[in-house]
Amino acid sequence: MRKKIVAGNWKMNNGLIQTETLISELKQQIKTSDAEVMIAPAFTNLWHAFEATRQYPIEVVAQNMHYAENGAYTGEINAGMLKSIGIQTVILGHSERRAYYNETDEALAKKVDTALNHDMSVIFCFGEELADRKAGNHEVIVQEQIEKALFHLDASAFENIVLAYEPVWAIGTGETASPQQAQDMHAFIRKVLANKYGQDTANSVSILYGGSVKPNNAKEIFSKPDVDGGLIGGASLKAEDFFAIVNAF
Repeated sequence: MRKKIVAGNWKMNNGLIQTETLISELKQQIKTSDAEVMIAPAFTNLWHAFEATRQYPIEVVAQNMHYAENGAYTGEINAGMLKSIGIQTVILGHSERRAYYNETDEALAKKVDTALNHDMSVIFCFGEELADRKAGNHEVIVQEQIEKALFHLDASAFENIVLAYEPVWAIGTGETASPQQAQDMHAFIRKVLANKYGQDTANSVSILYGGSVKPNNAKEIFSKPDVDGGLIGGASLKAEDFFAIVNAF
């Protein structure tokens, strides 16, 4: 059975005190759920967050990492550094990294390789912009992003990869793909995987939806058969909203 996952991407928000407060609120509300719960604080707070959640069913994950093992890459963080503080999972390919830092599918393929070589798990993000959707090219764009970054891998690698479909036009805009639009794209993604790796692999990979998921729409989105959870942005910064989404399962 595929994992159900709700991952909160805090992006460039929350200093140490705010992180402590939010984690304290999360720990008060966490309870048995059908979904795995993840949070991705800023790099500066990863160790504190990891230590603070050790005894709770909350996995702390990183928002990004470099593909190099080490070297003259000022300001970057490598896989070994993340592993050294207990971080086992990293988000790669987020649309904001692609847009603001020109991350290419080729560079992301190298990052994925590095993470897997360090026995880390990956939440791999991809998705189309509004112009692609309006032009009817959304499936082509999504397929290319997946193929270029991931299709050099063996099927076994997907045991450690979670996919996250992000319609870029629905991130931080208040717009949301309809539940049926999300389902249609997730089903298409699974078909792309099946054509390359077979139906068993395709059926085993969790695919998250990331695009303005809120407490009032999460249940309907998560009810779709190919939607296995969400990568949550703004709503993950409020414990009450975040757990309303977690409990939507």
